[in-house]
Amino acid sequence: MKEEGHVLVIGAANLDVKCRPSIPLTRGSSIPGVIHSSLGGVARNIGENLARLEVETVLLTSVGDDDAGARILGQAAGSGIDVSEAMIAEGKRTGAYVALLAQNGALDFAMDDMAILTALTPAYFEERHLLFRNARLAAIDANLTPEALETVLALCRENHVAVCADPTSNLLAERLCPHLSRLHMISPNVPEARAICGDIFAEADREAAQAAAAHLVAMGVEIAIITLGEYGVVYADAETKGHVPAIQTQIVDSIGAGDAQAAAIVFGLLEGLPLDECVRLGVASATLTLRSQETVRSDLSVDLLYDALTI
Repeated sequence: MKEEGHVLVIGAANLDVKCRPSIPLTRGSSIPGVIHSSLGGVARNIGENLARLEVETVLLTSVGDDDAGARILGQAAGSGIDVSEAMIAEGKRTGAYVALLAQNGALDFAMDDMAILTALTPAYFEERHLLFRNARLAAIDANLTPEALETVLALCRENHVAVCADPTSNLLAERLCPHLSRLHMISPNVPEARAICGDIFAEADREAAQAAAAHLVAMGVEIAIITLGEYGVVYADAETKGHVPAIQTQIVDSIGAGDAQAAAIVFGLLEGLPLDECVRLGVASATLTLRSQETVRSDLSVDLLYDALTI
């Protein structure tokens, strides 16, 4: 990994709408609950977390020329992200994500509209090759089209840029399968890991999850991180493997916790920390986000992250 340069974050930036019921759902009828809108998108979330951890961050994404797009780019710039090369697609609608949460704050169902990301063509990335040349690391999500993903990975390889990938969903995770040997790190949850490596295991089965992480490394990934929800995180690389338990906490909202975890692990890698400490930072960051209604905590800082590092 390069010792200097910005982190290039590539992928989705969208509006999140999160719905948490106050009573059990009744099919075909409205029920009371709390509906909250915030800014989201895996890449945007990772980018904001990194910027709040004082990492120089450049975001490559596409939004529509609408109020939501202006809000996303304005807030991102305000949080410290460089959005000068983000695309504003004329006449297109900004991406959106709707999450239906369980009463305990965990994700139940979700739907996304990410058609705007087809505007991120191979030509768009090739025209920004200097951003790749000067990057230290790239963090990508799997919302990119297969053609765009191939171009991004080729530019990263050409410019010796390490790539960390978030599979985003079990449906999108398969887009990463042809490229595992080109990834420095991958950070799936259990359904995403199953989609990539084919291993069938439950969140509670730590031994099987550890084997799946090792399998991802054998498939070519340098570092594999698998999130097990309340059962913590397993990790592996060519030299080590391990497990970090979850921090017990009340869940206010689970959306964004995985992105916070991935960003903190990337932060640790950039700092040159051992992998186990990077993962502990990731778990601490995820816990902070679980305690907040915000998709990315606006008060996140390096000090707050280390204060939460209790394991």
